[in-house]
Amino acid sequence: CSVSDFSSMGIRVDEKSLTEQLEIAGQEKRSTLEYHQALLNKELPYTIGGGIGQSRLCMFLLQKIHIGEVQVSVWNEEILSDCRKRNIHLL
Repeated sequence: CSVSDFSSMGIRVDEKSLTEQLEIAGQEKRSTLEYHQALLNKELPYTIGGGIGQSRLCMFLLQKIHIGEVQVSVWNEEILSDCRKRNIHLL
């Protein structure tokens, strides 16, 4: 018996995750944009998401074991290496 969680709840972005995302994407200059500045200066409330977990539902229907098989993202070398060893093909 296995259990699948299809909910997708939580804070979507905060100042720390925004900074990390901009660095990973090489887009640090975007931190000067109005929205980014407001978020970085804690002038906006955090957005909280809650949905059906579309990617998790796709994982279930397509019988995938890693979310990267149904959703594009940036993965660190450790995850990429582990997935290669397990013959998991990330998007």
